[in-house]
Amino acid sequence: MSAQYTVSATAQAEDSGSVALAVASLPASFGPVAAGEPARVCALDGAPGWTNEAIKAIDGGALGIVVVNPVPENTATLSDAAEAGRVAVVLDQRWASNAGLVPAEDAVRSVAGRAAMLDTVATAAAGTDPERLLTEHLAAVVRVTGELNALRAVRRGPHGYTLCARLANGAPVSLQGVLSDARPAGVDFRLYTDDGGVSIAVPEPLAAWPAEIRATGPQGELLLPTLYESAHRTTWRRLKEHLDAGTFPSDLAGFARLTESIAHLS
Repeated sequence: MSAQYTVSATAQAEDSGSVALAVASLPASFGPVAAGEPARVCALDGAPGWTNEAIKAIDGGALGIVVVNPVPENTATLSDAAEAGRVAVVLDQRWASNAGLVPAEDAVRSVAGRAAMLDTVATAAAGTDPERLLTEHLAAVVRVTGELNALRAVRRGPHGYTLCARLANGAPVSLQGVLSDARPAGVDFRLYTDDGGVSIAVPEPLAAWPAEIRATGPQGELLLPTLYESAHRTTWRRLKEHLDAGTFPSDLAGFARLTESIAHLS
């Protein structure tokens, strides 16, 4: 029988990452920490300064760390600390952590050579930090498409942004962020090819609402199997797999590349 790991979470992480709900849904894997005892897993909010908080958790004896919706920061020192302490650090990203993006990634990359255009729109509530939305949006796009080329900003402001880029085959990419209460929060993708394409709709990670992936070609439209699991729960299951196997996720390395891309936006 695999080990159960005790969990503690900051109030901010609990609010943004539904930590109690995710942990309660995995009772054989995670449980509450007893009074006066250190938690083996710490959940942190990804607000500015999260890398320093994660290092403190490592110094405090944590074996695993979950960071919810991290903002761009230099992760080099944290990566060194995690490697030295043999600590698994996973990022619970708003849309990129959705389990539905695994089949979406396969669907997109299978037609990547014939891609003609990618249009993607991310929506968040009015008043959301547009820079945080951009990070969450770009993380989901890169998860599906791989690294983008020639990424640049067309417009950035308090109400959203428009970016452009190119896929590996040179096809144009449009990324738009919208801060509005007039439409549901989520991220949508439309990849067009010469004979069809792929559409992806990823909801908020508040419940086990599934991502919806549809592949269209000469044979017609195919709805890929839906996975009823929240992005939060997917993240915690992934952490458990790393803890049990003694392996280390590549989240921080991938996030470092994402941060660099955002920092170099012109």
